[in-house]
Amino acid sequence: MNVITTFKEKRRDKQLKYERSVLRDLSLKTLKERVKQYFGSTRVASSFVMNSGIEEACYDVALEAYLLGAKFSKFGYYGENIDDARKRCYKEEKHLIDTLYNFLLYWGNGEEGSMSESLYYSCEGYIDIWWKEGFNKGERRHKLRLH
Repeated sequence: MNVITTFKEKRRDKQLKYERSVLRDLSLKTLKERVKQYFGSTRVASSFVMNSGIEEACYDVALEAYLLGAKFSKFGYYGENIDDARKRCYKEEKHLIDTLYNFLLYWGNGEEGSMSESLYYSCEGYIDIWWKEGFNKGERRHKLRLH
């Protein structure tokens, strides 16, 4: 008897395999340093960066942004400008920024006040740097034919 698999299952398996291979290049040390770099300096964020749950949420969003950049790196490999490739995933990236921002506001204990705009820009920069790193690593993997 033959096992019937669907195209969606095959695509999902291929996507998971690619994501695992891309994530091998990432270190936990880099994740921790970036969280401290982007959120350790603000008064609001410094009060709750020490909370491991919030720090892990920052890691999760960073990984999603990294994988999103790696996913869209194939367009860069085929000659598309990084800004044009980024426009393709605007909604997904905006969702990640908003998710992180709202999460930090929720757990900020009402201390954000006038600092909320700078916190949003910190979230935007944090997602931006992870997306670009994922894009560059993914593009390099495509050039080396490791995809």
